[in-house]
Amino acid sequence: MFRKDLLELLRDNPMSVAEIAREVRVPVKEVHDDLRHLLQSLRHTGQEMDVTPAQCRKCGFEFDAEKLTKPSKCPKCRATWIREPLIEIRNRHRG
Repeated sequence: MFRKDLLELLRDNPMSVAEIAREVRVPVKEVHDDLRHLLQSLRHTGQEMDVTPAQCRKCGFEFDAEKLTKPSKCPKCRATWIREPLIEIRNRHRG
């Protein structure tokens, strides 16, 4: 049930995991787990999860797009001023 809600919430609407958790009033960990399952489910549909990776606001270091939650520190400059990753569901383009 919750994953279907996630699909509707994120369709063409990029949000961070923290924003999703606030919107649906569940813990961040639960959102993270459901996003991982949703990613697996989307492989069999005409949709895909697009992740804008987390980025250090100080030095610009870009984290791996696989990490869906906000990192605590930048490995390059050790700053904690990190922009959260944004997650969006889009229709898969075939060409």
